[in-house]
Amino acid sequence: MCLQQEVKMSDKINPPYYNKSIETTDYILAHDLGYLEGNIIKYITRHREKNGIEDLHKAEWYLAKLIKQVRNQ
Repeated sequence: MCLQQEVKMSDKINPPYYNKSIETTDYILAHDLGYLEGNIIKYITRHREKNGIEDLHKAEWYLAKLIKQVRNQ
């Protein structure tokens, strides 16, 4: 794989909206967040620059699942 292909692949994995001051993935890992919590952070982080209200609805869906899970513990 050439360097140009690696950069393009990296751009798809880490687009600019995930890299403001700390990468979203690094934040999720640093705070030991689970799958549901991580997806909430991901969709909230990118909603302004990617899918708008659709991403907010996705975050809401994951949040509802998380609330249900916590209530059932």
